[in-house]
Amino acid sequence: MAARLLTFLLAFGSATLLLAGCAVAAPKTPIPPAKVDVPQATVPGKQTAVFAGGCFWGTQAVFERVKGVLDTTVGYSGGSASTATYNQVTTETTGHAESVEVVYDSSQLTYGELLRIFFSVAHDPTQLNRQGPDVGTSYRSAIFYSTEDQKRIATAYIAQLDAAKVFPGHIVTEVTPLKGFYRAEDYHQDFAIKNPTNNYIEICDLPKIAALRQQFPELFVDYKGKK
Repeated sequence: MAARLLTFLLAFGSATLLLAGCAVAAPKTPIPPAKVDVPQATVPGKQTAVFAGGCFWGTQAVFERVKGVLDTTVGYSGGSASTATYNQVTTETTGHAESVEVVYDSSQLTYGELLRIFFSVAHDPTQLNRQGPDVGTSYRSAIFYSTEDQKRIATAYIAQLDAAKVFPGHIVTEVTPLKGFYRAEDYHQDFAIKNPTNNYIEICDLPKIAALRQQFPELFVDYKGKK
C-alpha cells in the first residue's frame, strides 16, 4: 500500500491521487437504510461481521469509530491459513482479501446499520478488484457472511441500492460465506491511529473518518486506540 502510494505521488501528485478514487465516491448524505434487517436486540450481546473494502487500514479506521462496535481486527479472508501473511497476500495469488472483523453489540447496532456504513463511507463498492491506488483481488469489495441472516440482509441491501441507483455504477461487492478469518501482522493493527501523519492515511483514510463523522454523527465516537 505504501509503495503504491509513493508511486502515485511521485508520478501525479496528491491531488490526482484523490481523483483516482482514494476518497470515497459515495453521496455526501447518508445512503438509505436497509429495508431488510434484523431488529435491534433487547439485551446486550456480541455479534461478529467481516467486511473487505480495499486496504484494511481505512476500513478498520471507520468501524472502530462506530458507537456499538466493541472491537475490530484486520486480517485476511477468502484463502487458506497457510497463505495468510501480508507478503503472500500481496502477490494476488492466495485468494485472500484484506478484511476487517467487527465485533459489535447487537443491542446498539444492527447488521443492516453496519452495512449502511460500509457502503456509505468505508469504501467505493463500484470499484472491481481495487480501491483507489490499490489494485488486485486482495483489495476487492466483499461481505463474508457467517449466518443466513447476514447473507439475506446483505444480498437484499445490494439489490435495494442498485435498484435505487444510489451509486453512479453497479455495485460489485461479493457476498460469500466466511470460511476463515486470519489475523494480520501486529504492525497492521490500528495502523491509522498509530500513524496519523502517514501520507496514505492522510490522503485515503482521514476523508473516510470525516465522512463518518458528518453523515452519522449519532454513531460517531472518538477512538484513542486499544488500551
